Amino acid sequence: MKLLYVFPVLLGGLTAWSLVQGYQPLLSQVSPSDPSFSGPSSPSFSEPSPSPIPSPIFTPAPTSTPPFESDSNRPQPWQYRPRPTLQTPVFVPTLQQEDARNILEEISEETGVNPAIIYINFVPGQLAYSPNFEQREAQVTRDFLGHLNITEAQETSPSITFSPQPDDQLEILMLTAQGDAVRKRVPVTRETVLAQGDELRRAVTNPGRATAFLAPAQQFYRWLVEPLLEDLEARNIENLVFILDEGLRSLPLATLHDGEGFIIENYSVGLMPSLALTDTRYVNIQNLQVLAMGAAEFATQDPLPGVPLELELITEQLWPGRFLLNQDFTVRNLTEIRQQTPYGIVHLGTHGEFQSGSPENSFIQFSDGPLRLDAIRRLGFNNPPVELLVLSACRTALGDTEAELGFAGLAAKAGVKTALGSLWYVSDAGTLAFMVSFYEQLRQVPIKAEALRQAQLAMAQGQARLEGGQLVTPEGTFPLTPELVALGDRELTHPYYWSAFTMIGSPW
Repeated sequence: MKLLYVFPVLLGGLTAWSLVQGYQPLLSQVSPSDPSFSGPSSPSFSEPSPSPIPSPIFTPAPTSTPPFESDSNRPQPWQYRPRPTLQTPVFVPTLQQEDARNILEEISEETGVNPAIIYINFVPGQLAYSPNFEQREAQVTRDFLGHLNITEAQETSPSITFSPQPDDQLEILMLTAQGDAVRKRVPVTRETVLAQGDELRRAVTNPGRATAFLAPAQQFYRWLVEPLLEDLEARNIENLVFILDEGLRSLPLATLHDGEGFIIENYSVGLMPSLALTDTRYVNIQNLQVLAMGAAEFATQDPLPGVPLELELITEQLWPGRFLLNQDFTVRNLTEIRQQTPYGIVHLGTHGEFQSGSPENSFIQFSDGPLRLDAIRRLGFNNPPVELLVLSACRTALGDTEAELGFAGLAAKAGVKTALGSLWYVSDAGTLAFMVSFYEQLRQVPIKAEALRQAQLAMAQGQARLEGGQLVTPEGTFPLTPELVALGDRELTHPYYWSAFTMIGSPW
């Protein structure tokens, strides 16, 4: 086990030594005697001496990657050699545990929904103590700041980094508005968990194997949720916000299954990059308008024949707003229209790709060309502010650490409060049924994650489907276009059709 420390930028007259000294109390805040810690004890450790940077031991994956990469061609996190003990100083926004509690309490008061933030990390199995909230939050924030090239920061906080090893153990930290933080050490290794994650992604993206997803979905429920059930029930938690370690950020969380039903039958679920990178201020979006844009045909991408009906139904029957299609779907039109009318919801019916490597390898496709993820701030989503960005046909290189960072960091990079996207391309029928159901529910529920939950349940329970030339949802029926009628009747209950859709950023 190797332990790497990352210290913040030196401030004023502080010396490196004074920063090290100031860091020691943080290391001792959590120990085996902490009543909230559940895990093994182990011998004490000392910081290793710095070592030079060795060369990588594998060639990075190519830019173009399939939706799922098998174990045989996907590099595992621990194949990267560790960096030196003391690294280049990095800005990391400070967030204290009390700040997080205050955020959760405010959300509960404003929405009537009780949320919990759940950190899922891997730590060396022989480590006697657990990283505390501040260290976990600082580290995950640092990971995203580095990948997304976001340099803004306010204050600084020390983060702690462990060089990933296959025998690291799974650890959970849950924070709620009331009660002590809950820590659980789960006796399973990183290697085993990541392999099971690959199996879950393989199974759920193959609807031809109707029940193959159940075994890994139930296993993940036992690892990630079951250890917390007693506290979740005692604190009346309804919304779970996951902040995940590398290799887990592209998990279809909605598929987690307790043996009798999916996790979404009891909780709404969302994914955050980190709390510090998320705008958690609550705004009721039911009074906002939607700007919907997209295209059915692309020069170099597969067609999306369901998009015209998707945009029309959303803006003309479900939500106030306007839509632009095909040649009018340009970056310029999007930015100019929002300067004239501050649409708070932006819906893009188009291809989005989250690929391996730097953000410039990922993009959102407009009719006048792709917009790279590293240039997404050009869209001006932070001024005027966008409360919700929806990408209805995006795809992530599943199992790729860098692609996961891009997807999970979408809201932060785009400057929006919340983003809704899909982990893989879903069929035209599945996307249309989900999007219509989602906007129907968004009108009726207090938080965005609950609208996601209700739309996923409608599909899982067969209430949203294609039947008799109509789209049937819990709220009504809608005539289909000839292209979609030709698909015939479609049941959309398999999680392939609905579990890809993931809420990123603030679920509230």
